[in-house]
Amino acid sequence: MGDRMLETLNAGLPDLGLSPEMPVREKLCAFARAMVKQNEVMNLTGITEDAAVAKLHLLDSLTVAACVDMDGKTLIDVGCGAGFPGVPLAIACKNTRVTLLDSLGKRMKWLEEVLPSLEISAQCVTARAEEYVADRRESYDIATSRAVARLNILLELTAPYVKVGGFVVALKGSAAQEELAEAKNAIKKLGLSLVETREFVFDGASHGVIVLKKIAPTPAAYPRRFAKIKQAPL
Repeated sequence: MGDRMLETLNAGLPDLGLSPEMPVREKLCAFARAMVKQNEVMNLTGITEDAAVAKLHLLDSLTVAACVDMDGKTLIDVGCGAGFPGVPLAIACKNTRVTLLDSLGKRMKWLEEVLPSLEISAQCVTARAEEYVADRRESYDIATSRAVARLNILLELTAPYVKVGGFVVALKGSAAQEELAEAKNAIKKLGLSLVETREFVFDGASHGVIVLKKIAPTPAAYPRRFAKIKQAPL
């Protein structure tokens, strides 16, 4: 019986234009397996089957590396959940300094324990996105996020972290274009400009990656308190 997760990962990497060395691929699978194991006692994912984990967690996360140059950059994964896309990016892009940010203490505690055991280097921060930014405003090259909120809400939580000249990379499903249209105003107000939308297909489902460049500082009024952001998105 072959290693289904590794085989599926290997099969999908060429479509992303990525060719990490075998130890990197094995470490990606080792993290994914640790997450599936932990999922037995903690709600981390609804996706647990090997091939699906490889496509919908690992390959999906690595689309960020397929869309922006990450070499030597700093990246913050806002609302990282079980560690996606931040952990696979930390594994695959060794010269990228990754910060994982989530407000759920239990998840972050697990990440703080599991990452060193797999020799994965990333900073884990337990905080709300709209509060932690007070210490880290415009200090990252890249902010990324997956499945956290609709784009017009998400951008207010991510853009303030990014330096002018840096990028916000949002991982979205098939509604990427619709969310982009809805976020026109937010893009303008937050100092962003659309670079491209790339589509990747996993298991017949469309995964849109929206890449925005920070072209001007985000006004100090943003981000607002989360209740306000939700109630009145930009």
